[in-house]
Amino acid sequence: MLHPAPEAAAYQPVRPSRTEVITIHGLDYHVRQWGDPSAPKLFMCHGWMDVSASFQFVVDALQRDWHVIAPDWRGFGLTGWTTVHPGTVSYWYPDYLADLEALLDHYQPHAPVNLVGHSMGANVVGIYAGVRPARVDRLVCLEGFGLSATQATQAPGRYARWLDEIKAGARLPIYDTMQAVVARLQKTNPRLSDSQAAFLAPHWARQTAEGKWMLLADPAHKIVNPVLYRIDEIEAVWAEVTAPVLHVEARDSATLKSIAGDVPLDAFRTRFRSFRNLHEAIIDDAGHMLHHDQPVEVARLIEDFLTR
Repeated sequence: MLHPAPEAAAYQPVRPSRTEVITIHGLDYHVRQWGDPSAPKLFMCHGWMDVSASFQFVVDALQRDWHVIAPDWRGFGLTGWTTVHPGTVSYWYPDYLADLEALLDHYQPHAPVNLVGHSMGANVVGIYAGVRPARVDRLVCLEGFGLSATQATQAPGRYARWLDEIKAGARLPIYDTMQAVVARLQKTNPRLSDSQAAFLAPHWARQTAEGKWMLLADPAHKIVNPVLYRIDEIEAVWAEVTAPVLHVEARDSATLKSIAGDVPLDAFRTRFRSFRNLHEAIIDDAGHMLHHDQPVEVARLIEDFLTR
């Protein structure tokens, strides 16, 4: 008779986090923090369909004392959803910039900041650093390469798809057990260890009144953005960044290959030349969630770059 494998013990943080809730643009914003508030501040911004606790492994690998501040973006984790407001059905990308500025104004209003972002979070901090160059001291983008270039001819179809998806409504999967959530995390990232997945799962999902588990994300994030991604605009913003920029890429990033599509990777990467002061690093044996796969190396790169 076969018996199910025992559940793995969850990863035990070396540096436990604390959390607080602040009000940003009418939303209850959940902000996770590690370290002494008197230490140098380091802001970390997570990616799409992720949460602030995702940085725990990197924080534990840091060798210096930092006051790390990491929000759950609007509609993710324990931060409020915009769709609870009447008439709101979508998430608009510029709102993340406004949320980030409010966060920085709250925690470090009078000095340039160090920003680290992963994936969508890296795209947000990269744009912010070009829009507010004087506010950013150093910028680290983990797998923050932007989206696929678009053509104006795609606009009619994109708007039509957006209308159709709003009408149909968006849903996210419901899981029967916490172990099913763990399995879902490891399906997305096969390199994720059992203990890491067991740690992340309760931060990534919550139990419903019926005993099921639902993701801590507003389903509206699944609705397509009706506004096309215009790489020429993004490159113009990146060109205004005055801070040194570290772009960290995973050697085995399936996400990068998907976004590049038919464009050869060397040609795709030319977009990064827009940054005036660019430094690049590639991490082996890692995929898109490189901060989970190689947290020690990611932490080393971040600290070396910030303190050199």
